[in-house]
Amino acid sequence: MASSILIVRLGSLGDLIHTLPAFAALRRRYPEARIDWLVEPPHREILTLVLGLSNVVVLKGRSLGGWFDTIAELRARRYDLALDFQGLIKSATLARLCGAETVIGFSSSSLREPAARLFYSRSVLANDAGHVIDKNLALAGYVLGERLRLREPWDRTEFDFPLADVRSLVLDDLRAQGVGEFALVNPGAAWPNKRWPAERFGAIAKDLADTHGLTPVVLWGPGERVLAETVASASDGRAVIAAETRLPDLVALARAARFAISGDTGPLHIACAAGTPTVSLFGPTDAARNGPWNPRDIVLSRYRLCGCHYKRQCQQPHSWCLPDISVEDVREAIRQRLAK
Repeated sequence: MASSILIVRLGSLGDLIHTLPAFAALRRRYPEARIDWLVEPPHREILTLVLGLSNVVVLKGRSLGGWFDTIAELRARRYDLALDFQGLIKSATLARLCGAETVIGFSSSSLREPAARLFYSRSVLANDAGHVIDKNLALAGYVLGERLRLREPWDRTEFDFPLADVRSLVLDDLRAQGVGEFALVNPGAAWPNKRWPAERFGAIAKDLADTHGLTPVVLWGPGERVLAETVASASDGRAVIAAETRLPDLVALARAARFAISGDTGPLHIACAAGTPTVSLFGPTDAARNGPWNPRDIVLSRYRLCGCHYKRQCQQPHSWCLPDISVEDVREAIRQRLAK
């Protein structure tokens, strides 16, 4: 039995969410173990909400000194086992240098950077063509000596996102404005190539209010305030712009929402983890790997048509794939999803 375990998954937000079921499985088997998580600074906040996590260890910058300080802290914690869920040379190096007796990661065929395999003492063959949650569960299942996978209907004793309930001042503010049942509208994304046109989000926000009786609440992140205002303006005044949100606010809002619409970005994955019904829009990324896992959720994808797979910027602006999804396509998807 491992009494001290280090999870290495440095980012991003969606990837952290997709690793939580694997962590939860380890925690159920080893309730007394110390399970820590190594993460980069921008993503620390979401891990502070994870129930059952012993410690969050933050990578102390990108400098050589920061790495030395982080490795010294990890070695002082004396881990029995380190699990690299990221599969990069960077994460594999940190897993190896933490001083754990055993370091486990994915086999070369399942790694984004195959050379990372050189840093593991054991490797796990996982289906890289399936959902990334299944891939992460395969790594945890190897440690536990059993097969773990996504199931339908969900058995929450085996498949869980252990995020704490938190109070949100943003949600309190919406309630104070008289907002009752609401839908989250998330037009932003770190990659411009993932953003459906803001005016179309505005048309959908109007329809959510007029057809479904839901107050559209527009989310926005750093540098996205103007984007949110464009959506609200295009909604003919139906949409409410949320106050600036932190990650705990997103969790609380997702749990309280009746519905959410988004592209492939962190708020979508938080909504899915909260069990919120979703319609999502995918272009350059593969929803079968990164998208909603609840079969009742609806994904509108143009991945097969996209010529810029996993590119931040569209390389073919005259045939950008996401605008191929029409407002009417989304209206019908929302009607179907809410009917379920």
